[in-house]
Amino acid sequence: MYSELSDLAPPAAVTPSRHVVFTWDDITWDAAQRRGMSFSQDQVLLGLMEDPAVERLLVSNRPRSAPIAAVKDRIRRPVPFPETESRRLRQPLRLRRNDPTGVAALRRHYAVWERRLRKAAEEFGLRSPAIVTSQAFVAGFCELDWAGPVTYVAIDDFSAHPSYRRWRDGYLASFAEISRRRRRLIAVSEAIVDKVDPRGPSLVLPNAVDPELWGERPEVPAWLASRPGPRLLYVGTLDSRLDVEASREVARAWPDGSLVLVGPLEDRAHLAPLLAEPNVFHHGAVAHAEVPAIVAGADACLIPHHRTDLTVAMSPLKLYEYLAAGRPVAVTDLEPMSAVPGPVFRVPPGGDFRPAVAAALEAGPMTEPDRVAFIAANAWPSRRAQALEFALAP
Repeated sequence: MYSELSDLAPPAAVTPSRHVVFTWDDITWDAAQRRGMSFSQDQVLLGLMEDPAVERLLVSNRPRSAPIAAVKDRIRRPVPFPETESRRLRQPLRLRRNDPTGVAALRRHYAVWERRLRKAAEEFGLRSPAIVTSQAFVAGFCELDWAGPVTYVAIDDFSAHPSYRRWRDGYLASFAEISRRRRRLIAVSEAIVDKVDPRGPSLVLPNAVDPELWGERPEVPAWLASRPGPRLLYVGTLDSRLDVEASREVARAWPDGSLVLVGPLEDRAHLAPLLAEPNVFHHGAVAHAEVPAIVAGADACLIPHHRTDLTVAMSPLKLYEYLAAGRPVAVTDLEPMSAVPGPVFRVPPGGDFRPAVAAALEAGPMTEPDRVAFIAANAWPSRRAQALEFALAP
């Protein structure tokens, strides 16, 4: 059973042009704000909020468990959404915490979800709104015959993501429905386009950086500046995608330096051999606004990933951010990173990272003009404009 949270009375009906419904995948406005609005779905929403041609915008959070939400919101108040007469946030509530896992159950669940969404859209005065969603189950299982064009914004191949293993069959079934229904697809990589195999229009839109956040040269935090150099850096979730053996060889090749891992430790057992090295230092997750100062303190940055169905479909935000800070980078040579320009030194999957790290250290940081040019060529405003033009076209 769903319910709605809203204080606003429904406005009078307006001209239906440029009405939009945006729905998150498995997060909320609050969660996106706390991670710094740094992912492509977050940026697409910011574009919709800033576009003067979007006359009405209804944003739907992922459904939350009512009992859990009541407790959590007392402990920590969610970041408020900037509602206006033409912009509203919808928060569906339900008893269960997670989506069902069976395909048939998912179809039933999202049929209910769609009826509630349609009612909320009609009450808000939306007529034939464009649907922009990062939730594959919405894009695939919802009929949405009352709406305008439907666009799925795919930031990962969730069918290959270890954290979503229980829903793998559901994701694959939803991809098939997205293709059958000829829905539009914005994906961060060509591999996701290949996986969904859309019959409708598609657009590959890699990640990018916020020019305001990365334009400055911030002061390196003391905890990092105190580490001996060369400082080799990896920023991101620490889990099974990381090639521990390759990283361990790098740490041992520069015993007087530091290999610094920054991010949540999701798979401690997998990382244990690397963390046991005396010159490997782990720092927990930081706010996104702190990342530029951390990257600025690195002599070289690393992306030593295994080649998996998940990593070949990723557009690693960290690569763009490393380069936005002007740092040279040693990376596993995976398809989404192959065309990114700059001082990027590539290693075949499973290969020896040490020569690439040595080459990165020898190359040193980018010149300031090159760094500024990279940011300009890979800035979110231009990516957002492409996404909106694609998703809102008749």
